[in-house]
Amino acid sequence: MAMTIHCDIVSAEAELFSGRAKLIVANGTQGDLGVTYGHAPLLTSLEPGPVRIVQDNGEEVIFYVSGGFLEVQPNVVSILADTAIRAGDLDEAAASSAQKSAQQAMLDQSADVDYTRASAQLAAASAQLRTLQQIRKSLSK
Repeated sequence: MAMTIHCDIVSAEAELFSGRAKLIVANGTQGDLGVTYGHAPLLTSLEPGPVRIVQDNGEEVIFYVSGGFLEVQPNVVSILADTAIRAGDLDEAAASSAQKSAQQAMLDQSADVDYTRASAQLAAASAQLRTLQQIRKSLSK
């Protein structure tokens, strides 16, 4: 039997994943973080981006989270996300359009632009596109 850890991914709307995993990789504020069985307890905030889970059967699933927290406790990893979406449910055209719109808003010096908001929208759209790229990469293996 493989050494696994239980993982839960929960957003404000619903629980998206609950199961056993060999590996969990997330984008923490200090960089990418990998968690396997036996990891030390930890609490970290998450940046917008992909969360990759290698399940105990070897199958890989990817989620997009807009931010939140990852907590590691003995035998349990909990990801509490502001927004979480199964990567397969992401809309690439909408994310690309949002990215272009946010970039344009930041370049538009004549308008009353909320740069903080435009920057956050740009980061979220870019993270969604990175998540989709990661899915393509994992499918091409």
